[in-house]
Amino acid sequence: MATTMERLDRESCYRAVKSRDRRFDGVFYTAVHTTGIYCRPSCPARTPAQHNVSFFPTAAAAQTAGFRACRRCLPDATPGSPDWDVAADVAGRAMRLIADGVVDRDGVDGLARAIGYTPRHLTRLLSQELGAGPLALARARRAQTARVLIETTDMGFTDIAFAAGFASVRQFNDTVREVYAATPTELRGRGGRRGHHGELVMRLALRTPFAGRALWGFLAPRAVPGIEEVGEQWYARTLDLPHGPGTVRIELHDDDRVGEVALVPATFRLADLRDTAAAVERVRRLLDADCDPIAVDDALGDDPILRVDCRRHPGLRVPGHVDGPEIAVRAILGQQVSVAGARTIVARLVATHGRPLPEPVGGLTHLFPAPGRLAELDPTDLPMPRARGRALIALASALTNGELALDRGADRSMVRSQLLAVPGIGPWTADYIALRALGDPDVFLPTDLGLKTALRRLGHDPDGAATLSERWRPWRSYAQLHLWQTLSAPEDLSDPEEK
Repeated sequence: MATTMERLDRESCYRAVKSRDRRFDGVFYTAVHTTGIYCRPSCPARTPAQHNVSFFPTAAAAQTAGFRACRRCLPDATPGSPDWDVAADVAGRAMRLIADGVVDRDGVDGLARAIGYTPRHLTRLLSQELGAGPLALARARRAQTARVLIETTDMGFTDIAFAAGFASVRQFNDTVREVYAATPTELRGRGGRRGHHGELVMRLALRTPFAGRALWGFLAPRAVPGIEEVGEQWYARTLDLPHGPGTVRIELHDDDRVGEVALVPATFRLADLRDTAAAVERVRRLLDADCDPIAVDDALGDDPILRVDCRRHPGLRVPGHVDGPEIAVRAILGQQVSVAGARTIVARLVATHGRPLPEPVGGLTHLFPAPGRLAELDPTDLPMPRARGRALIALASALTNGELALDRGADRSMVRSQLLAVPGIGPWTADYIALRALGDPDVFLPTDLGLKTALRRLGHDPDGAATLSERWRPWRSYAQLHLWQTLSAPEDLSDPEEK
């Protein structure tokens, strides 16, 4: 398999640097030998001579080679590579788990178990594909988390060290100095937005354009009382994190700029600061933060079926989720019922079996029931048909026993086969879980009632949906969202440019 840098040759990389092309931010990094720093491709600094630069697929690879981060363009703050979602290979799956803090919590052995490789083989694969092993990749992630906390909170440095996943304050100080060529005190001098006591206020980076209002429009009608809350262009929810509960509130607005980086405000409340990296990564999944909207819109924007909605909603995202098991349970509960009906059923489940927060935050009062709790229930006690209740219990048992994993580290095809093996789970449910929990960009639901309604409304035979969708690969998930989006559009769906 070709590595990232083999797919992006030196000439292509240098052209992107010369043109300061923001589309490549996060895809590769430019290291300048004369200054000893590495930058994002769009760095506004003077373009170095081609013979003075090297290119790396990750920030960790540049750091391992002895380069420090540019203070001007902050290359570590870029969105992740969209290739990780498209390919879903070992490197991409590992990067998702490293960002979630798996190496900090379980070590390289834990990461290797989750991926299904030996530690030695995984280290060799990551070094070949990403230019750095799992320890170096985790170190780069810790450094980036620490920098954000230093610049945007009033937390003490000791708290920041452990929140970012460092084993000691000394390790924190040494890493910050090495990566940023500045002490924590010097970084803090840059200032930034501060949260109230107990809050972490961050700005999560993603590529533009960004259809924030459409994302809010998807999440709002599905928000379940107790675990979710919505207001005017904001969405909040509870987080079940490795060391304790938390909550987040995000602001969702449109950003129609092209080729820039949008910063989505997110306010976290965490019971344990060690969960900072995990909380951020899970919210980034929800936002589909590593999407390359320009590539998606270029591929779908001229399609005669999708063209109008692509123009109405540039940068449409596929809504992810903060917890794979939760979305799987909700998918089962939502079979053959309306969105409002599913929300009512889920709310009852949360009120009866969810874990209360120690301190409610607004309307956020509970965590979603853990799989272990659901596995103990009697299907006859659940407010749903008995067959669906048995499917829910079987799913919860598989999750509890470790037979099934619904995180970004799992192999998508294997997970789909495992889901379909659960009695009561069919293709629609398995694919909906892949769409939202696994972040698969190429999922299509040809039997979905909403999809069929949308195609009829657009003048197309829904029975041919599966064949029709082949031309939208590898972005069928985004095509699915555009078709769903037309259901809330005005009746006149003709292209205004053709009138």
